[in-house]
Amino acid sequence: MIDLPYVLLSCATSVDGYIDDSTEERLLLSNDADFDRVDEVRAGCDAILVGANTIRQDNPRLLVRSQARRGERTTQGLAESPVKVTLSGSGDLDPGSRFFTSGDVEKLVYCASPNLGKTADRLHGVGTVVDGGDPIDLRRVLTDLGRRGVRRLMVEGGGTIHTQFLAAGLADEIHLVIAPFFVGDAAAPRFVNHGSFPNGVGNRMRLAEVRQIGDCVLLRYLLDTGEHD
Repeated sequence: MIDLPYVLLSCATSVDGYIDDSTEERLLLSNDADFDRVDEVRAGCDAILVGANTIRQDNPRLLVRSQARRGERTTQGLAESPVKVTLSGSGDLDPGSRFFTSGDVEKLVYCASPNLGKTADRLHGVGTVVDGGDPIDLRRVLTDLGRRGVRRLMVEGGGTIHTQFLAAGLADEIHLVIAPFFVGDAAAPRFVNHGSFPNGVGNRMRLAEVRQIGDCVLLRYLLDTGEHD
């Protein structure tokens, strides 16, 4: 039996729960000290996962920034940064995006079965395309990552991906950073969307840590998934 990776969701939100506004310019919610904390968490993970929309909208590199942390990973026989992972039902991804072009690390794309062939053709030479099921099955994805040696997975969004992991009961831990302002825009994306969650009313998460980080605050919650007993 393959052990599923430990899944850590990482997100920064406004006080009113938004992860961005509705403008084209990316909203920076965190501060330099928290960016460094996130870098430290990344360095301690085997893989980082984001949704395809995050790649299209934010064009992230998803690499460990600190030279010292990259060096620590290489002394342990690891790549300088964790494996990059994304989920895409359509496979409509730009092979020139920084997800694929930045960093000498493995890039995995879990694609819906009907679009597997065209996605493999589009991303040939820049990433490994894997059948994620139809529709994409998160447990199937996690099982495959476990087979590939991923023990600790950091999920950095966006809201749809966070919602799917939480609704499926497949998140073990949440790192939620609250920025000291409001967005107040109903058209803006939120940390999670509507859904039915195992950790709803009557099944409270366990607060493991509260930490002030400059003008932000980190809330670290543990969820009882039953996957790592």
